[in-house]
Parts: sequence; C-alpha cells; structure tokens
Amino acid sequence: MPVGVLTIEIQIPWAHSLKDKRAVLLKIRDRLRSRFNVAVAELDHTDLWQQATIGVAAISSSRQILDQVLRRVLAESERVLGSDVQDYNIEIF
Repeated sequence: MPVGVLTIEIQIPWAHSLKDKRAVLLKIRDRLRSRFNVAVAELDHTDLWQQATIGVAAISSSRQILDQVLRRVLAESERVLGSDVQDYNIEIF
C-alpha cells in the first residue's frame, strides 16, 4: 500500500510576526484537509516569521491515484498561496 508525501517550501515576505505566519498556515492547512482528506503539518522553520515548510501525507491503494491527489493538492496550494510557494517535492513510498 503506497504512501505519498508532498513537501512544500513557503515564503511569506509580508509576514511581520509569527501570528501573521500562523494565519497563512492555518488557512492552507484547513483548506487542504477539508478538500482532499490529507494530513497536513508544519515541518520546519517553526520559529521564523517569513518561511515555512509544510508536509502533506496521503495513503491509497494505487500509486497513480496517490500521485494525482498530491498533484491536485499542490495545484490548490499554488492557487491559494500564489508566488509564496517556492519549492516542492513529491515522494511515494
């Protein structure tokens, strides 16, 4: 049974506090969880205001379906965050 992980690097240049950053992360986390039924967590840069790394995990019976879901999650993230998405990585185990 394959497991997929999407890692997204985010820059938030207008954030001036951790509160600003948390607002952005809360919005994207809740949106992805509700629309795609995936697990979402902040992975790195927890103490920096303008930078974040989030991880998205999903499980499926098919690698192809898993890849499609993670690519749709990425597309939604880019739609919501725009140019704040700096980099991403998709891994399927």
